[in-house]
Amino acid sequence: MQQLVKRHISKHIEHQKNKFPIIAITGPRQSGKTTLLKNLFSNYRYISLENPDIRAFATEDPNGFLSEYDDKVIFDEVQRAPLLFSYLQGLVDESKIMGQFILSGSQNFHLMHGITQALREG
Repeated sequence: MQQLVKRHISKHIEHQKNKFPIIAITGPRQSGKTTLLKNLFSNYRYISLENPDIRAFATEDPNGFLSEYDDKVIFDEVQRAPLLFSYLQGLVDESKIMGQFILSGSQNFHLMHGITQALREG
């Protein structure tokens, strides 16, 4: 039986969710990001962009994708669909809902750069 390790960052993530519409959690692969987020946000839908069909939907029809997954969603491996960042910015600018999206991805410069650029341009 797998035992969940208590993470000190959990309280901080919960607190930030109430202050920002989008939260991004990055880190190396297999470090427990997905498990942490699924446990912290069990009332959120979990969507993995690792799945080629879901990723294709997100990249080929971002508006349709985000109309289906528009509130309380964890997007895992979000760096695989960087085009979504600009669309997410537009959505949260309109909705003003805090904690609307949780983004997770492997730690890399491209993910953080994509998020930062999309949020600045919005």
